[in-house]
Amino acid sequence: MKRLCIFLLAILMTLSLFGCGDKETPVLWVAMSPDFPPMEFVTVSSDSEEQIVGFDVYLAEYLAEGLDMELKLVAMDFGECQDAVAKGQVDLAISGFSWLPQRAERFNLSDTYHASDNTTNQVLLTTAENASRFAAPEDLVGVYIGAQRASLQEWLISEQLKDAYTVPFQDLQEGVSLLLTGKIDALAVAEGNADAIIAANAGLAKAEFRFTLSAELTDNLILLKKGNDSLTEKVNALLAQAQAEGLYPQWYALALEQAGITHGD
Repeated sequence: MKRLCIFLLAILMTLSLFGCGDKETPVLWVAMSPDFPPMEFVTVSSDSEEQIVGFDVYLAEYLAEGLDMELKLVAMDFGECQDAVAKGQVDLAISGFSWLPQRAERFNLSDTYHASDNTTNQVLLTTAENASRFAAPEDLVGVYIGAQRASLQEWLISEQLKDAYTVPFQDLQEGVSLLLTGKIDALAVAEGNADAIIAANAGLAKAEFRFTLSAELTDNLILLKKGNDSLTEKVNALLAQAQAEGLYPQWYALALEQAGITHGD
């Protein structure tokens, strides 16, 4: 992530000097937390350069093309993506976000998009021996569960597993490390993330327990600065167009291939 951090620093310096909306060079600045395969993650290209790929990258490219703007991706921690939008440092944050009441108050939220059931189902990742043990809320009393800060999963634990202990972290790889080293008992993630982590780490499995999601939590959306209604309207039109063209399942299949996931839907 060192190169990504350097890239981020350079971008923030550029933003501070020129802002996000230079009319002569229209740029769509999009923040992503690239630790969510297959939605967004970092790979190394054939020329040894790190690049961000995944479903949300395809979506960002589509939006930029539809808006006739040049796409610039900015790698940030999940919570920093949200702060950058609120401060106007970027135009959009696309990182597998779901509706939450606090996000509805803080941001303009786009219409929803549905990459796959595996991106909206929320599960607990644990060791194979604990998978059948963790089947119901009463099985998780006193259990330490990791969740990314400011995430849907952190909110779900607080709402549905009140007798468990939440262990927050910044980066998903940090959460995986906590699980592998036994510092937490389970890791709350979207099912697609769980599939990717299982594919790379033998001995992990999805617990039988499943979070219950209301209708508004079952799809992803894009964060925009509060009051940016014009851009929100344009983004919503392009989301509807992408759905009508049947692009979402195509992008998700490509993202699964990029991530080397065979557990997908």
